Amino acid sequence: MSTFRSATIILTTLALAGLAPVAPMAFAQTAPSRDAGTRIAKSTLSNTRVDQLKLADETLPTKAAPIVTRDNEGDGSPVAFWLHVLHVNDGETKLISAPGQPNYGGAARMKTLVDNLRTASATLPASGEPRGVVMISSGDNFLAGAEWDASLSRLPISLPYYDSVALDAMGFDAMTIGNHEFDFGTSVAARFIGGFASGVPFITSNLDFVNVPEMLALVNANRIRKSTIVTIPTSGGPVRVGIVGATTTDLPFVSSPGATIINPLLQSIQSEVDRLRTVEGVSKIILSSHLQSLSSEFSLIPQLRGVDVVIAGGGSELLANPGTPLVPGDTIFTSGGGGTGYPRTAVDADGRTVYVVTTNGNYKYVGRLIVGFDAAGEIIAVNPVSGPVRVSGNPADADSVAPNADVFNNAVLPVANHVAGLASNVIATTTVPLDGIRNNIRTRETNQGNLGADALLYTASVFAMNNSLPLPDVALQNSGGIRNESVIGAGSSPSAPANITELNTFQINAFSNFVAIVPNISRAQFKEILENSVSAIPSANGRFAQISGFQMVYETAGRTAQVLNSANAVTTPGTRVRDVVLNDGTVLVRNGAVVPGPAITIATIDFSANGGDQYPLRGAPFVRTTTNYQIALEQYITQWLGGRVTGEAYPAGGEGRIIRR
Repeated sequence: MSTFRSATIILTTLALAGLAPVAPMAFAQTAPSRDAGTRIAKSTLSNTRVDQLKLADETLPTKAAPIVTRDNEGDGSPVAFWLHVLHVNDGETKLISAPGQPNYGGAARMKTLVDNLRTASATLPASGEPRGVVMISSGDNFLAGAEWDASLSRLPISLPYYDSVALDAMGFDAMTIGNHEFDFGTSVAARFIGGFASGVPFITSNLDFVNVPEMLALVNANRIRKSTIVTIPTSGGPVRVGIVGATTTDLPFVSSPGATIINPLLQSIQSEVDRLRTVEGVSKIILSSHLQSLSSEFSLIPQLRGVDVVIAGGGSELLANPGTPLVPGDTIFTSGGGGTGYPRTAVDADGRTVYVVTTNGNYKYVGRLIVGFDAAGEIIAVNPVSGPVRVSGNPADADSVAPNADVFNNAVLPVANHVAGLASNVIATTTVPLDGIRNNIRTRETNQGNLGADALLYTASVFAMNNSLPLPDVALQNSGGIRNESVIGAGSSPSAPANITELNTFQINAFSNFVAIVPNISRAQFKEILENSVSAIPSANGRFAQISGFQMVYETAGRTAQVLNSANAVTTPGTRVRDVVLNDGTVLVRNGAVVPGPAITIATIDFSANGGDQYPLRGAPFVRTTTNYQIALEQYITQWLGGRVTGEAYPAGGEGRIIRR
């Protein structure tokens, strides 16, 4: 059984410790803002230096490759212009190196690779037609975690985030706004964009910031646009390329965009494409979209007109052709339609071929699509060199590159020093491996999930007692807020405990979420919340909840998954949740039916309390505590558990809190 089982236990302990409650707080009537520009101050940063990586110089293949001709119009038109489209997506603040791959990835290496690819474009293909280069990010340009904490801790706040510094050095022509840009609210998003000294435009055709002053200021300064036009000088005269942005309409459920208005995708994109073609006279159009999965782009393209190339973001699917050098351990994504290689193709509403690309994130690859346009602006050829180019720093690889010194010294090194300081601070030990693997944490109970949910219940109980608030009965931690994607303390045992560091707590609870208390939730509404948690099973969806204070039994075979509308109201009732019993034996749901009785109080995070991951709380009043959920986890481990996590308290595989029949 869990070490921390209910709020009643903590009350006795706190009373014995002589802790007295303070003045009560009124319940918040609306969700509090998450736009704080900085997180709770952490300990003094470490001055530990990180040795620079000694990498081999790059060698790139220079021989020309034969051209793959598509000739959409069938008239044998010659190529009039070659466009090199360099693209990345989902960098997500992996500035130092790719996760678990110190010899691959990293912003400093990517900068060198991008420069080399630009140089190579001058002679590829070797046939001599005019050519040019555009470079595009399709979103999720930063992500919460230990590396991002280095930026949030950077003082004075007038200094740009390290991610802004690193990305600005790449020379992007356009950067699409993704969902993670809003994870810390619109103020942080605005500061991130404002930190680009180059003035690179951030693009999104379907977001409206009229009600968000800090973002509207960037719109008025032409830093945020629906699209941008890149003019490329060539020997045959200037060539203009239009780039249209689009952001997922799930934004309110997966991030914190505040008062941002999210407009329909198809209408927003098509309107901007039409404007570029008819008003601006641009004949070459790229859509850079962040829709969370490649399947979304393939669903959208048959309804579009006038788009030549689509760069997808948010899914991190690795598209490549056989024989492409990959980061060790990576595999080519071969499902989802449009072929199996790079690029893929789809047919638009006019029957035109559209070329679709995306790549894996974490600074591991630079996508390179080389397309040939005829004089009418139609793509008639694709150079077979096209594909993802890995960011290698492995001296054994022929394509290894050295890190760019400026990016390394001004962005990577200070972030690495900060992370090293967190890693050196051992806060506890564990005698059991703690499972935070993404596909596990998002589909079933794990012991790490139990640990995190218990930390919420513990922290909320302390806050409630000190502020004369209702004590929480249960806790819910959305699995999308758990980000380590690994096993903490792998190989640990009672005879060989492993260390838990402050860095681990950042890896687990990476966002700016604060512990929240939601009182007076009816049993029927609580069942709806739990139905939402299991509605996406068997898919690994972030709405799946790790729990504390109760046991839940659910089943999927022959049962209906709950469906919610955009207001989180139930349109199709769920029948998957069968039994819910509090730890004190109180039955809330029996055989799928809600048992009448008093309402309950929930401990969770403010993201979920505000309807994130479609938790159907629908504006229920809640109290936002003063404790970030990363700090809550750290304090629970160090204070309540005494710095020791054991297999008795948190057995591998969980303890039966969530049972799927």
